[in-house]
Amino acid sequence: MRIDIITIFPDMFKNILNESIIKRAQAKRKVKIFVHNLRDYTLDKHRKVDDRPFGGGSGMVMSAEPIFRAVEKIRTKNKALRTKAKIVLLSPQGKRLNQGLAKKLAKSKHLILVCGHYEGIDERVRQYLVDEEISIGDYVLTGGELAAMVLVDTLVRLIPGVLGDKNSLKFESFEGNLLEYPQYTRPADFRAIKVPSILLSGDHQKINQWRKKEALRITRLKRPDLFNGGIKK
Repeated sequence: MRIDIITIFPDMFKNILNESIIKRAQAKRKVKIFVHNLRDYTLDKHRKVDDRPFGGGSGMVMSAEPIFRAVEKIRTKNKALRTKAKIVLLSPQGKRLNQGLAKKLAKSKHLILVCGHYEGIDERVRQYLVDEEISIGDYVLTGGELAAMVLVDTLVRLIPGVLGDKNSLKFESFEGNLLEYPQYTRPADFRAIKVPSILLSGDHQKINQWRKKEALRITRLKRPDLFNGGIKK
Protein backbone atom coordinates (compact mmCIF):
# COMPACT_ATOMS: atom_id res chain seq x y z
CA MET A 1 0.00 0.00 0.00
CA ARG A 2 1.07 3.58 -0.67
CA ILE A 3 -0.30 6.50 1.34
CA ASP A 4 0.27 10.14 0.36
CA ILE A 5 -0.70 12.81 2.87
CA ILE A 6 -1.32 16.41 1.78
CA THR A 7 -1.06 18.91 4.64
CA ILE A 8 0.08 22.43 5.52
CA PHE A 9 1.78 21.06 8.64
CA PRO A 10 4.07 18.24 7.43
CA ASP A 11 6.23 18.33 10.56
CA MET A 12 3.30 17.09 12.63
CA PHE A 13 3.72 13.66 11.05
CA LYS A 14 7.44 13.12 11.73
CA ASN A 15 7.09 11.39 15.09
CA ILE A 16 3.96 9.34 14.44
CA LEU A 17 5.35 7.89 11.21
CA ASN A 18 8.67 6.94 12.77
CA GLU A 19 7.50 5.04 15.81
CA SER A 20 6.01 1.67 16.71
CA ILE A 21 4.01 -0.39 14.21
CA ILE A 22 3.94 2.27 11.49
CA LYS A 23 7.73 2.46 11.51
CA ARG A 24 8.06 -1.33 11.39
CA ALA A 25 5.51 -1.60 8.57
CA GLN A 26 7.56 0.82 6.48
CA ALA A 27 10.78 -1.04 7.30
CA LYS A 28 9.12 -4.28 6.11
CA ARG A 29 8.03 -2.48 2.93
CA LYS A 30 4.41 -3.29 3.66
CA VAL A 31 3.50 0.37 3.23
CA LYS A 32 5.08 3.48 1.75
CA ILE A 33 4.03 6.77 3.32
CA PHE A 34 4.84 10.20 1.89
CA VAL A 35 3.95 13.58 3.37
CA HIS A 36 3.53 16.56 1.04
CA ASN A 37 3.53 20.22 2.04
CA LEU A 38 0.51 21.79 0.33
CA ARG A 39 2.36 25.12 0.15
CA ASP A 40 4.75 23.57 -2.36
CA TYR A 41 1.88 23.35 -4.85
CA THR A 42 0.54 26.90 -4.73
CA LEU A 43 1.28 29.46 -7.46
CA ASP A 44 1.02 32.33 -4.97
CA LYS A 45 4.39 33.99 -4.35
CA HIS A 46 3.62 34.10 -0.62
CA ARG A 47 2.74 30.38 -0.64
CA LYS A 48 -0.84 31.10 0.42
CA VAL A 49 -3.24 28.15 0.31
CA ASP A 50 -6.36 29.93 1.57
CA ASP A 51 -8.52 32.98 0.86
CA ARG A 52 -11.60 34.82 2.11
CA PRO A 53 -14.96 33.10 1.50
CA PHE A 54 -17.24 34.42 -1.21
CA GLY A 55 -20.39 35.87 0.30
CA GLY A 56 -18.60 36.92 3.47
CA GLY A 57 -18.19 35.14 6.76
CA SER A 58 -15.53 34.55 9.38
CA GLY A 59 -12.23 32.81 8.82
CA MET A 60 -10.51 31.61 5.68
CA VAL A 61 -11.25 28.83 3.20
CA MET A 62 -8.67 26.48 1.70
CA SER A 63 -8.28 27.14 -2.03
CA ALA A 64 -9.05 24.50 -4.63
CA GLU A 65 -6.07 25.06 -6.94
CA PRO A 66 -3.16 23.93 -4.73
CA ILE A 67 -5.07 20.81 -3.65
CA PHE A 68 -5.86 19.86 -7.26
CA ARG A 69 -2.25 20.53 -8.26
CA ALA A 70 -0.92 18.40 -5.39
CA VAL A 71 -3.14 15.43 -6.23
CA GLU A 72 -2.38 15.68 -9.95
CA LYS A 73 1.37 15.86 -9.30
CA ILE A 74 1.27 12.80 -7.02
CA ARG A 75 -0.68 10.86 -9.63
CA THR A 76 1.69 11.89 -12.41
CA LYS A 77 4.72 10.74 -10.42
CA ASN A 78 3.14 7.36 -9.82
CA LYS A 79 1.70 6.37 -13.17
CA ALA A 80 1.42 2.70 -12.22
CA LEU A 81 -0.92 3.63 -9.38
CA ARG A 82 -2.66 6.55 -11.05
CA THR A 83 -5.97 4.83 -11.81
CA LYS A 84 -6.08 3.09 -8.43
CA ALA A 85 -5.54 6.12 -6.18
CA LYS A 86 -8.45 6.87 -3.86
CA ILE A 87 -8.70 10.49 -2.68
CA VAL A 88 -9.86 10.83 0.93
CA LEU A 89 -10.72 14.13 2.59
CA LEU A 90 -10.56 14.20 6.39
CA SER A 91 -13.63 16.21 7.27
CA PRO A 92 -16.29 16.51 10.01
CA GLN A 93 -18.86 16.06 7.23
CA GLY A 94 -17.47 12.65 6.36
CA LYS A 95 -18.55 9.11 7.06
CA ARG A 96 -17.59 8.13 10.58
CA LEU A 97 -14.56 5.88 10.72
CA ASN A 98 -15.15 2.42 12.16
CA GLN A 99 -13.45 -0.96 11.84
CA GLY A 100 -15.62 -2.02 8.92
CA LEU A 101 -14.74 1.08 6.90
CA ALA A 102 -11.08 0.71 7.87
CA LYS A 103 -11.04 -2.86 6.50
CA LYS A 104 -12.43 -1.69 3.17
CA LEU A 105 -9.89 1.12 2.87
CA ALA A 106 -7.04 -1.20 3.89
CA LYS A 107 -7.59 -3.12 0.65
CA SER A 108 -6.69 -0.05 -1.40
CA LYS A 109 -3.38 0.02 -3.25
CA HIS A 110 -3.01 3.79 -3.07
CA LEU A 111 -4.64 6.39 -0.84
CA ILE A 112 -4.18 10.16 -1.03
CA LEU A 113 -5.28 11.84 2.21
CA VAL A 114 -6.18 15.53 2.15
CA CYS A 115 -6.06 17.31 5.50
CA GLY A 116 -8.58 20.13 5.74
CA HIS A 117 -7.92 23.26 7.78
CA TYR A 118 -9.16 26.76 8.58
CA GLU A 119 -12.92 27.33 8.31
CA GLY A 120 -13.41 24.87 5.49
CA ILE A 121 -12.37 23.81 2.02
CA ASP A 122 -13.49 25.01 -1.41
CA GLU A 123 -16.55 22.93 -2.28
CA ARG A 124 -15.16 22.11 -5.72
CA VAL A 125 -12.59 19.87 -4.04
CA ARG A 126 -15.44 17.79 -2.58
CA GLN A 127 -17.44 17.73 -5.79
CA TYR A 128 -14.78 17.07 -8.39
CA LEU A 129 -11.70 15.59 -6.70
CA VAL A 130 -12.49 13.67 -3.53
CA ASP A 131 -13.72 10.07 -3.64
CA GLU A 132 -14.62 9.79 0.02
CA GLU A 133 -14.89 11.97 3.13
CA ILE A 134 -14.05 10.50 6.51
CA SER A 135 -14.56 11.79 10.03
CA ILE A 136 -13.08 10.21 13.16
CA GLY A 137 -15.86 11.48 15.43
CA ASP A 138 -18.55 14.04 16.14
CA TYR A 139 -16.29 16.82 17.38
CA VAL A 140 -14.24 19.59 15.82
CA LEU A 141 -10.46 19.48 15.40
CA THR A 142 -8.21 22.36 14.41
CA GLY A 143 -7.34 20.50 11.22
CA GLY A 144 -7.39 17.14 9.51
CA GLU A 145 -3.85 16.19 10.52
CA LEU A 146 -4.74 14.35 13.72
CA ALA A 147 -7.59 12.58 11.94
CA ALA A 148 -5.17 11.51 9.19
CA MET A 149 -2.80 10.07 11.81
CA VAL A 150 -5.63 8.05 13.35
CA LEU A 151 -6.68 6.77 9.94
CA VAL A 152 -3.13 5.80 8.95
CA ASP A 153 -2.56 3.94 12.21
CA THR A 154 -5.88 2.11 11.84
CA LEU A 155 -5.12 1.07 8.25
CA VAL A 156 -1.48 0.08 8.58
CA ARG A 157 -2.10 -2.51 11.28
CA LEU A 158 -4.67 -4.18 9.01
CA ILE A 159 -2.16 -4.79 6.22
CA PRO A 160 -1.28 -8.51 6.12
CA GLY A 161 2.13 -9.22 7.63
CA VAL A 162 2.38 -5.98 9.63
CA LEU A 163 1.43 -7.38 13.04
CA GLY A 164 3.72 -10.06 14.46
CA ASP A 165 0.87 -12.33 15.58
CA LYS A 166 -1.46 -12.97 12.65
CA ASN A 167 -4.21 -13.99 15.08
CA SER A 168 -4.11 -10.80 17.15
CA LEU A 169 -6.49 -8.94 14.84
CA LYS A 170 -9.18 -11.57 15.38
CA PHE A 171 -9.50 -10.84 19.08
CA GLU A 172 -9.42 -7.04 19.18
CA SER A 173 -12.19 -4.65 20.11
CA PHE A 174 -14.85 -4.07 17.43
CA GLU A 175 -14.12 -7.36 15.68
CA GLY A 176 -17.56 -8.88 15.23
CA ASN A 177 -19.00 -5.71 16.85
CA LEU A 178 -17.72 -6.79 20.25
CA LEU A 179 -15.40 -5.03 22.67
CA GLU A 180 -12.38 -7.04 23.74
CA TYR A 181 -12.54 -9.42 26.70
CA PRO A 182 -10.46 -8.67 29.87
CA GLN A 183 -6.74 -9.40 29.71
CA TYR A 184 -4.40 -10.37 32.56
CA THR A 185 -0.71 -11.14 32.94
CA ARG A 186 1.69 -12.17 35.72
CA PRO A 187 1.57 -12.20 38.67
CA ALA A 188 -1.61 -14.23 39.12
CA ASP A 189 -2.13 -12.67 42.55
CA PHE A 190 -1.43 -8.93 42.78
CA ARG A 191 -2.22 -7.23 46.10
CA ALA A 192 -4.71 -9.97 46.85
CA ILE A 193 -6.48 -9.36 43.52
CA LYS A 194 -6.49 -12.68 41.70
CA VAL A 195 -6.71 -13.53 38.02
CA PRO A 196 -9.89 -15.49 37.17
CA SER A 197 -9.07 -19.13 37.81
CA ILE A 198 -10.42 -20.24 34.43
CA LEU A 199 -7.47 -18.50 32.73
CA LEU A 200 -5.05 -20.63 34.72
CA SER A 201 -6.85 -23.90 34.02
CA GLY A 202 -5.20 -24.74 30.69
CA ASP A 203 -8.61 -25.69 29.28
CA HIS A 204 -8.62 -23.65 26.08
CA GLN A 205 -12.19 -24.47 25.15
CA LYS A 206 -13.49 -23.17 28.48
CA ILE A 207 -11.17 -20.17 28.26
CA ASN A 208 -12.58 -19.25 24.85
CA GLN A 209 -16.12 -19.62 26.15
CA TRP A 210 -15.28 -17.35 29.10
CA ARG A 211 -13.73 -14.76 26.81
CA LYS A 212 -16.76 -14.68 24.51
CA LYS A 213 -19.09 -14.34 27.49
CA GLU A 214 -17.00 -11.51 28.95
CA ALA A 215 -16.80 -9.72 25.60
CA LEU A 216 -20.60 -9.83 25.37
CA ARG A 217 -20.96 -8.59 28.96
CA ILE A 218 -18.56 -5.68 28.49
CA THR A 219 -20.10 -4.67 25.17
CA ARG A 220 -23.60 -4.76 26.66
CA LEU A 221 -22.40 -2.66 29.60
CA LYS A 222 -20.20 -0.10 27.83
CA ARG A 223 -21.39 0.03 24.23
CA PRO A 224 -24.94 -1.32 23.94
CA ASP A 225 -25.27 0.55 20.64
CA LEU A 226 -22.95 -2.01 19.03
CA PHE A 227 -25.60 -4.69 19.44
CA ASN A 228 -27.64 -2.84 16.84
CA GLY A 229 -24.87 -3.64 14.37
CA GLY A 230 -25.89 -7.26 14.15
CA ILE A 231 -24.17 -9.06 17.03
CA LYS A 232 -25.18 -12.69 17.33
CA LYS A 233 -25.80 -13.52 20.98
